[in-house]
Amino acid sequence: MRITIAVVAALCAAFCFALGSLVQQGAARQTQARTLRFGLLVALAHDRRWLGGVSVTVLSFGIQAVALAFGPLALVQPLVATEVLFALPMIAHRNRRPLMRKGIIGGLGVVSGMAIFVAVAPPAGGVSVPDLAAWAPALTGITGLTVLSAFKALRSRGTARVIWLAVATAVMYSLVNAVTKSSVGLLMTRGPGVLATWEPYTLMAVGILSGLFGQSVFNAGPLSLSLPVIDTVEPVSSVILGAVVFQEQLARSPGLLALQLVGGAIAVAGIAVLSRAPVVLAEEGRESRAAGPPGDLAPIRQGGR
Repeated sequence: MRITIAVVAALCAAFCFALGSLVQQGAARQTQARTLRFGLLVALAHDRRWLGGVSVTVLSFGIQAVALAFGPLALVQPLVATEVLFALPMIAHRNRRPLMRKGIIGGLGVVSGMAIFVAVAPPAGGVSVPDLAAWAPALTGITGLTVLSAFKALRSRGTARVIWLAVATAVMYSLVNAVTKSSVGLLMTRGPGVLATWEPYTLMAVGILSGLFGQSVFNAGPLSLSLPVIDTVEPVSSVILGAVVFQEQLARSPGLLALQLVGGAIAVAGIAVLSRAPVVLAEEGRESRAAGPPGDLAPIRQGGR
């Protein structure tokens, strides 16, 4: 019963995340604030549509917290990553373009790859509240990867910048997920005593930073490109955090590990297909023609997040 609740809640959160991301990205693409600057968040805070998207995302995190209270991190996050299947049709509708075969194949590749990654070795066991020593290697690794990705993003342009920012965003999101799970575990065992621990305050700080990265990647380029990257890297990072920090058991044999790597490779291939799909190219074309005469893609520049 607990796993059923976790699965249903995770899928509901996936839909809400897709909707919230779609609304926020429309606003983020319109602002002139610079990437990875807190001024970007300040500028967006004046946009009612963006605030509406944030409200949906906050609701998503609440539903996700319920899923994490009933299920392991390494199960919940890959399910939440199915948001790309909800988001792609929404993006195609916003662009007034059909999703087309490449978009469908790419999206299914990302989700099926993640499904294989989890299904061949469902997570089991684990602790609900890890001690600080268990967090140390994970925090070090996440900090290093985030800094590297941000550095690469600032030195890149176009598609490369979007991908690097998406990687950094995904890693930060995975940390938010992990600290959320630990905070929920503390809340269930200590009640108000959770306020005497470091987790809730770390969650707030990491949440703000992940918001900055998230809006920066939305500002940098097409959601149809960034979201599949996020939805591949985030669940993989979450699975690793589940194993390292929460001691959740994963692949128990070299064969299962190999199948998980195959699943990851399928997801990466799905991203490669999506990067050249019409739904992505339509968004890129819309952005490059935004200053020109109105056309098929122009209405998208007028609305959205």
